[in-house]
Amino acid sequence: MAHSEPSSSPPRPAPSSPPGQALVEKLIFASRWVQAPLYIGLIAAGVLYAYKFAEHLWHMIHDVGSLGETEIMLGVLTLVDITMVANLLVMVIVGGWATFVSRLDIDGHPDKPDWLEHIDAGTMKVKLAGSLVGVSGIHLLQTFIAVGQDKTVPVRNDEIMWQVIIHGVFLLSSIMLAWTERVLAARHAQH
Repeated sequence: MAHSEPSSSPPRPAPSSPPGQALVEKLIFASRWVQAPLYIGLIAAGVLYAYKFAEHLWHMIHDVGSLGETEIMLGVLTLVDITMVANLLVMVIVGGWATFVSRLDIDGHPDKPDWLEHIDAGTMKVKLAGSLVGVSGIHLLQTFIAVGQDKTVPVRNDEIMWQVIIHGVFLLSSIMLAWTERVLAARHAQH
């Protein structure tokens, strides 16, 4: 009995698009490069943040003898805040470029971030939301520490209330985004 090989038909060519449509599609795809100057601008913003970090750190070092424990704690929290915003910038620059503009040719680079291999628009949203919660939490902690410290500039209760509400909204939004991404990933894995 002869063994018959399954017949495989050659792949069908994609239906040809009308001439104008192909040009519009190429233009739409190329439009992703409009974002390139935005990411370069974010790099410049990162440099500005690094400058502000160095300036703030220098002032703390210079004035350390006259600073109390609370002022040092607030200064350190400011440095942490600047660092978290800088991390957020790097995440947006690297992840956004790789997701929306062009792949990064960094395979085999020893410093390639692990998260870059698993990044997509949904994952980026969750990471950004988590970073915003962290930044908001630092600001809220600074406000709580500052309450009652400087009697010349009192912190009003309604300001504290709004900061708590805004932080709560960021936190709830972050949780909802993470839950939504998890549900969508589970549905996608089933199909």
